[in-house]
Amino acid sequence: MSKEEINEEIQKEPQEIEEEVTDISQESETDEDIIGNDFELVQKELQELKDTYARVHADFENIKKRLEREKYTAVEYANEKFAKDMIPVMDALDGAMKSVESDADKAELFDKLKEGIELTHKQFLTQLEKHGVTMVSHDEPFDPNIHNAVQSMDSDEVESGQIVQTFQTGYKYKNRPLREAMVIVAN
Repeated sequence: MSKEEINEEIQKEPQEIEEEVTDISQESETDEDIIGNDFELVQKELQELKDTYARVHADFENIKKRLEREKYTAVEYANEKFAKDMIPVMDALDGAMKSVESDADKAELFDKLKEGIELTHKQFLTQLEKHGVTMVSHDEPFDPNIHNAVQSMDSDEVESGQIVQTFQTGYKYKNRPLREAMVIVAN
């Protein structure tokens, strides 16, 4: 401020100064009103955000529960397709048992029964393979991961450490052994 402005301020009458102070205080009240209005708006926005959060959280919990139920159902019924594929095998076995009850010639019955069992066995293996279960091949080289050497013997036909004979067939599910093959290994 310049000297002249300062002098003018000093020379103002007290009434004018009082009016200016009143104007300033009224402006302050107006600022407080503005701040109060802003505070109310912020509180309203906060309440809306809380409501939105509560709804989103409830939706999340519902989705979580639904996915848990779906997972449980999927695990519970995971083998349904496999079970359905085994039903024809059971039908074939039922047919074989019923054929034994017939009054046909014993030799003819035996041949038909043998043929039926072979077809049922083939059908059963086909269904197992369809679901990833395979037999451990009898011709595979010895592998301790899928073979269990229960005995060893001298053999001129195969090299030492190779399989001579299989006692019990092994099975794999995809690449995992379900049951090791029990074998005799050459010395």
